[in-house]
Amino acid sequence: MSLTNQIIQEKLIAKFGEQVNSFTEPYGMLTFEAPKDLNLKVLQYLFDEQDLQFRFLTDLQAVHYPDQKGRELAVVYHLHNLVENVRIRFKVFTDIQTPDVFTATQLFATANWMERETYDFYGVNFVGHPNLKRILNVDEMDYFPLRKEFPLEDQTRVDKDDEMFGRGGTI
Repeated sequence: MSLTNQIIQEKLIAKFGEQVNSFTEPYGMLTFEAPKDLNLKVLQYLFDEQDLQFRFLTDLQAVHYPDQKGRELAVVYHLHNLVENVRIRFKVFTDIQTPDVFTATQLFATANWMERETYDFYGVNFVGHPNLKRILNVDEMDYFPLRKEFPLEDQTRVDKDDEMFGRGGTI
């Protein structure tokens, strides 16, 4: 029996009911959401279930959605079943004021540095992480640089010439 997106979705719904939702298949990759307090239960089920076997964490990152009140930060897990060569994407959303998500380091050793990087750039607090501290930025930083909280350019600058950057003017 080949593992299909339909089978994965049915198994998740059978186990978690309506708590797993927003199923889509962009570019053929099954993508779904669950509440952040269920992230470890869903990950453990995907790992342990004999028919699923998602035992490789390919990637873990965050996305900042500043316009989604109460769901500003998404933690995105990319999981891979190496036996069937199937990949899925799992998302949990959290409020930017309390960006607490349970760590997956006990299940996936690779989550360690990925969670540290996600903390470093987005400020997601991975509860239970064994060594959650900045990994690339300096410890003295009091902000998280990949959040969309700052304008891309200082619009008041007068020392830049837009023509030099291919914006405006004639060439």
